[in-house]
Amino acid sequence: MKALTIKQPWASLIINKHKKYEFRSWKTNYRGKILIHAGKSIEKDMLKKFENYNLDINTSSIIGEAEIVDCILVDEKFNEELREIDPIVYGKSNHVETYAWKLENIIKYDKPIPCKGKLGLWNIE
Repeated sequence: MKALTIKQPWASLIINKHKKYEFRSWKTNYRGKILIHAGKSIEKDMLKKFENYNLDINTSSIIGEAEIVDCILVDEKFNEELREIDPIVYGKSNHVETYAWKLENIIKYDKPIPCKGKLGLWNIE
């Protein structure tokens, strides 16, 4: 099974269905189910921004799953469309947002599964 490590609060935003795209600097041809792994680091400056979203901020654990259904090259028009959907979640970021991995069939696990993460799209037994 493939897994993707995502910093908090971004992982929780995905698993709670506030964020339907994961941004990466690299393209993926992979389509299918992935586990969402909340990394051990937290972007603390972002926590206040999302305080009204009532997120559980678990770290170093698998917190759910999703399906990658598309990988979109990001342009300004696409960014504008996303900002219309949710200007807080999809507002300006400090991250490289070259590709948007479209996520569907998002499922939040009732109990996080403790686990160390890895870089990139990685395999877990």
